[in-house]
Amino acid sequence: MNEVIQNILSRRSVRAFKEDQISDEDLNLILEAAKFAPSGMGKQEWHFTAIQNKEKIEQLVSAAKEVMQNSPIEQFKKMGSNPNFNPFYNAPTIIITAYEKNAPTKVSDCAVALENIFLAANSLNIGSCWIHILALAGDDPKVRSILTELGVPANYEVSGTAALGFNSKEASNAAPRKEGTVNIVK
Repeated sequence: MNEVIQNILSRRSVRAFKEDQISDEDLNLILEAAKFAPSGMGKQEWHFTAIQNKEKIEQLVSAAKEVMQNSPIEQFKKMGSNPNFNPFYNAPTIIITAYEKNAPTKVSDCAVALENIFLAANSLNIGSCWIHILALAGDDPKVRSILTELGVPANYEVSGTAALGFNSKEASNAAPRKEGTVNIVK
């Protein structure tokens, strides 16, 4: 099997990270892979904000958990109220993907950029997980204030966040794939 296919099939979401920070070289390679994702009409209407500052990440954790605690979704309330829960799973690096609000292909563009981030990280033996809470909580004034302070442009919305770091647990096996999800028409 070729390396690309093996990388795709071996990537798993990591939800328990070591404190060890990823290198600047690896972070830059991962961000470069994100920038080379396909985008609608080649417009590249995305923005990436990489955060490795523990205090800044903690500010986002606190604000996100506050939004979760006030959510009408019972599961979010429970998670947000848990003092041990961290929506970024204590990852030492997060990358926020955001898009210009009026971009016509904003969701798909950021999704493929995030996939490039995850695959690049996996190829470097760095764990990753897609985190969606900032996309859900990004309109909250406190969260938006922190995002702006971190350099996410004011006219951009968060699509998703990549939590990155080294896995502190043994890698899990892939869940069985659902049957009946593919049709081939010849």
